[in-house]
Amino acid sequence: MPLTERVLETVRRDPAASALPYLLPHVNVPWVEGGVARPMAEDALAEAVFPSGRPLSPSLRAWLAYDTGLLERHGWFAPDGSFAPRPLDALVGDEMGDFWGKEFAWLSGRLSECFLLPGGSDSRRVLAVTEPDEEGEYPVLALDLDDMPYLGLMYPGFDVYVADTAGLLDLDERTSYTDLIGDPVYGPRMRRHAAQCFAGEACVEYPFEFTAAFAELHPGRGDSAC
Repeated sequence: MPLTERVLETVRRDPAASALPYLLPHVNVPWVEGGVARPMAEDALAEAVFPSGRPLSPSLRAWLAYDTGLLERHGWFAPDGSFAPRPLDALVGDEMGDFWGKEFAWLSGRLSECFLLPGGSDSRRVLAVTEPDEEGEYPVLALDLDDMPYLGLMYPGFDVYVADTAGLLDLDERTSYTDLIGDPVYGPRMRRHAAQCFAGEACVEYPFEFTAAFAELHPGRGDSAC
C-alpha cells in the first residue's frame, strides 16, 4: 500500500489528533481541524497543476482528495482556491524575517515554488516544486536558522514526509536533517533531488561560498555546499 494511503488510514481513525504531538500542548496542529475533512472537489483536483504547469505529486493528489484544510492552514491557497506558492526568499522572509529572506535570494530562481508544511519548532519544513523524482514526488527541505542559515534535503517527497510525521516510519536513528540521502530505500530519490537542487550536495549553509558546480547552476550568484 502506498505510504500516503497508510497515513490516511491512520488519520481517518482520529482526524482531530495532533500531527505534531512533540509541540507544546497549547500549540495544536490537528491533522483535520474540527475532525471534519474538506476534500478538494473532484473536477478541480482532476485539473489541478502548480502555477509553473508542473503536475501534483501522487501523494499530494491523494491527500487533497481527502482534505485541503491542513495545507490551507499553512498558506497553500489563494482566496480563489488556486495554489499560492512563494519563492524561497519570500517564504523565509515571511517565516523568519526579511533579513534572513535576503540571504536565500540567490536560490529563489531555482526554488521559485515553495510551500510551508507543518513541522519543526524553531526550524521549518518546506516543499519545493522542482523536477520530480522517479516517483513523481517533490523534495521536502529543512530550513534552520538556529546557528547559521541552512537549507537541506530532509525527505524525498510529501509521501515520506507525511508518513514520518504520522509515526509510520522507523527513522528515529537520524542524526542530521539529511541522513536519508544514505538510506538504502530513499537514498536514490534524495540524491536525484540533490542533483537538481544543490548541484549534488545534500544542503547549503552559511556562509554561501562560490563553487564551480553552483556557479554553473546559478550564474553570478554565491553558493555553498555542506
